[in-house]
Amino acid sequence: MTMNNSKLKRERHPMPDFVKTALQSRGLGEAYAQRPAYQQNDYIGWITQAKKPATQEKRLKQMLDELEVGGIYMKMPHPASAKPRR
Repeated sequence: MTMNNSKLKRERHPMPDFVKTALQSRGLGEAYAQRPAYQQNDYIGWITQAKKPATQEKRLKQMLDELEVGGIYMKMPHPASAKPRR
């Protein structure tokens, strides 16, 4: 789950342990790693910049749910990450 941020020009956010643990426990590490570096960085920054723990949890859940479903990024369509229908 290493971020390829070599092309990022904005502040880089390190992944906190609680996010890494949540990705691993839901089996979403690969889905996270397949997202572009800017999305990985944006998700982490968005989660960690929340002031209240409840808000961090809400944002973490949204990220995990979006990764699980695929095709969504920050509540917007993201066709490149859509999962094939069965």
